[in-house]
Amino acid sequence: MNDPAPTAASGRFVDEIDRARAREYGLLATLLARSPDAEMIGRLTLLRGDATPLGVTHAALGDAAARATVESVKREYFELFDGLGRGVLLPYASYYLTGSLYGRPLAQLRQTLHSLGIESAEGQSEPEDHAATLCEIMAGLAGGHITASAEADHAMFEMHLAPWIGRFFADLERAKRADFYARVGTIGRTFVNIETEAFSLPA
Repeated sequence: MNDPAPTAASGRFVDEIDRARAREYGLLATLLARSPDAEMIGRLTLLRGDATPLGVTHAALGDAAARATVESVKREYFELFDGLGRGVLLPYASYYLTGSLYGRPLAQLRQTLHSLGIESAEGQSEPEDHAATLCEIMAGLAGGHITASAEADHAMFEMHLAPWIGRFFADLERAKRADFYARVGTIGRTFVNIETEAFSLPA
């Protein structure tokens, strides 16, 4: 994944912290949208962590990638998110907040996306409140690739991610038979906690 430019397409300056946030959201979006191919798994084996909470989770994902195969991760993804008719987890805001798909959270998200000038990609079949889509949008906002105010990522997070996505990542972390994707869940839960704390600080 390429780093966002210091001054992004939106015209606003993007500092190193926001570039790092964009990379983190981008990683989560990529891994939640589909199971990784051999090239992606190979790149993940090169992940190196540090002593920070997020660094530890990166190292754990790198270790999981090193013992994984394309087939094993594909099987995990299928069992978790696809399954026979329905997977173990349903990574949608509407489901987590209302117990059903295509609920009010999706309608509210669509209003927000419309106000930001974001349209669904042609051929996109997943509802926009899928965790992968929301992480992709957050990556675009944090990295400055989506033209919006500097506060737009905070508003998006508080309204459309904070109420539920931490619970989703915790469920993914604890999912039975998950190894690789349990580590993805740990990264997501840890990162969401960091975002929540950062957004609560005085501006």
